[in-house]
Parts: sequence; structure tokens; C-alpha cells
Amino acid sequence: METGKKVALGATLVAVLAVGVRFGLLVHQRHVDENAPAVSHAEDWKKGTDEDSLVFLKKKRPGNLKDVKELDGTTVWVSAGGQMEYYPVAGKRAVYGKPAGTLLGAQRMEVKDAIEQAGAPKGATFRIPGGDKQVLLVFTLPQSSDPEKEYAVPVGYKQGGEYTFYTDELFFYDDPHQLYSHWGPKVWAAVDAHRAELGMSEAEVQLALGQVSKSVSEEYGNRMVVYINGGHPKAVTFVKNRATAVRDDQGF
Repeated sequence: METGKKVALGATLVAVLAVGVRFGLLVHQRHVDENAPAVSHAEDWKKGTDEDSLVFLKKKRPGNLKDVKELDGTTVWVSAGGQMEYYPVAGKRAVYGKPAGTLLGAQRMEVKDAIEQAGAPKGATFRIPGGDKQVLLVFTLPQSSDPEKEYAVPVGYKQGGEYTFYTDELFFYDDPHQLYSHWGPKVWAAVDAHRAELGMSEAEVQLALGQVSKSVSEEYGNRMVVYINGGHPKAVTFVKNRATAVRDDQGF
């Protein structure tokens, strides 16, 4: 992909959960409780952190609309949880007026199509620019109450004849439950329920609660992080990369 296609989104950059490393979006005005006690049952959650770095995450690196359409008929899972709003589809167009929801971490999606659409409103360009045309992935949610209903989510844009895509940052192309099977059933039950539990690592909590978060400290695994969690903020304190405290936080 040409250099021009790799221009970062800056403030709109989509973060990705990769090899167990958390890329934060915002900055938090709190400090880690360095003296928080270790969790007595942390052994239940112990396996995982070191093995995260060994996980191979596929990259598609699409360069044009045809490349993105190669995802048609495939299954993807959300890695950028809590960041991307999606929209109903009518007549092969996204109905931008009212979002249908926000994609959650590890959520399964069945890809049906990729479309271009001009005129994206400001609310739909917070993460992905509108450009001359936005590129949206059309999909269904097989585990929802209406598994046949189609939705669309922005995944890139076209500007001056050139495309920029963020599918590699937004999705897992393989089932994360298998990629991170070493997290174990207890962790995955919490992640799929979008719940933080004592003993979970930062990577595990991020996939459970979403990537929109803030923390004053850059010391990964030894700090407090507040996750917006779909409007229900949770403050999670980590010591040695294990959650030692989880509480509601209304100061996000």
C-alpha cells in the first residue's frame, strides 16, 4: 500500500487489541493504587499474558474496494470494541440517521458486502473520515435477536481516488476465542458477557469493556484504567497486570 494510504487518523485513530498490548485513546486523571493487595484467587486467571505475544493476527491490508469485498461471505470478530457505531441498511445504503448500536469486543459478524457511500454526516465520521466516499462493511449479527437483519459499519474511505482502510485494526479474521484459548473459560465467559472480573489482565478487560478508556499512567499492568463501557464507566485497578479492584465510576 502506498505511503499516502497509511496516513494515520490522528485523533480519530482506531485502536486495536494486538498481541496483548493496549493502545489507549484518552488520558485519565487518576493514579494507580500501588499498594492494592494481590487477588488470592488469581491462579484461576493466571494463564494468558505471556502467551498473548505468541498469537498470530492475520492482516489483509486491502488497497481497494475489490480487496474489501473479498471479505464477503466470511466471519469476522470485533477487536476494536466500543468504538464503532453501526447503522441499519435499506436499499443497499446505510441509514446514517440513527445508529443501531455499537460493536462490542469479540462480537461475531457475518460479512455480506462492502459498499461506498457519499455524504456521511459528522456523527458517522468521528472514527473514520467521510472522504469523498465512506466505505462500509455490510454484515449481520448471527447471535442477535434478528440474525438476518443487515447493518453497515464504516471501515475506510476514498479521497482523491485513493483508499484508506482500517479493517485490520477493527477486526479479528480468526475467532479470538481460539486465538486466545489460553485465557480459559472463566475469562471468556466474562469477556462475552462484557464484564470485568478480578484477576483479569488489561488485554482481557479491554476486550470485555471496550477500548475507549483513560488512565494517567503509562505503566501497563500497574495502574487504574477507567473504561467508558457503553456509558456505564468502570474503574479497574491493575497490579502486576491483574485486576485487583473493579468499581463503577461516574467521573469519566
